[in-house]
Amino acid sequence: MKQKLSSLEQLLDRMDEAGEGEEHVSLDMLMDTIGKRSFGPILLLIGLILITPLSGIPTLPSTMGVAVFLIALQMLVRRKHIWLPGWILRRKIKQQKLAKASQWLRRPARFIDRLVKHRLNILVEGPGSWPIALVCLLLAVTLPLLEPVPFAASSAGVALTCFGLAMIAHDGLLALLAYSATLGISGLVAYSFL
Repeated sequence: MKQKLSSLEQLLDRMDEAGEGEEHVSLDMLMDTIGKRSFGPILLLIGLILITPLSGIPTLPSTMGVAVFLIALQMLVRRKHIWLPGWILRRKIKQQKLAKASQWLRRPARFIDRLVKHRLNILVEGPGSWPIALVCLLLAVTLPLLEPVPFAASSAGVALTCFGLAMIAHDGLLALLAYSATLGISGLVAYSFL
């Protein structure tokens, strides 16, 4: 059994592991490598995918929006295992692009990992995870709206990355940062429709 994730760098290592020897890597392969029992690592993975230039791939932000919506619903009903439909799990990314994205994130990941620590646990554990799930539902709905603007989905990726990492590291301060980022994203979406 794999050790639980506790840092961004560990997640990047697992992303690289999933793609070894393959031309394409599916979301299912990534989830198998990361684990399907924890919501935090999967939100972190989706957030990281959206932060990188991969978010410019047509329909990827909308597909990730559907995945986040389903994951957030499952968080609310307290499911033990994550379920996603086959059409999302079969979505593939070229291994080279994934490796490039992982490499691109290494330096910021090291910096962020030094700042993250256990604090304000009440904001991420037990009932504290329900507001996170509700905000993730909101982010999921905004992702398709952000897709027409190149790389705008990266802003939602920042919030999802923060929520995922906050849940993994039990860092409530990081969750508060993610809430703030979500407010900014909501403002961006509202402004673009005015």
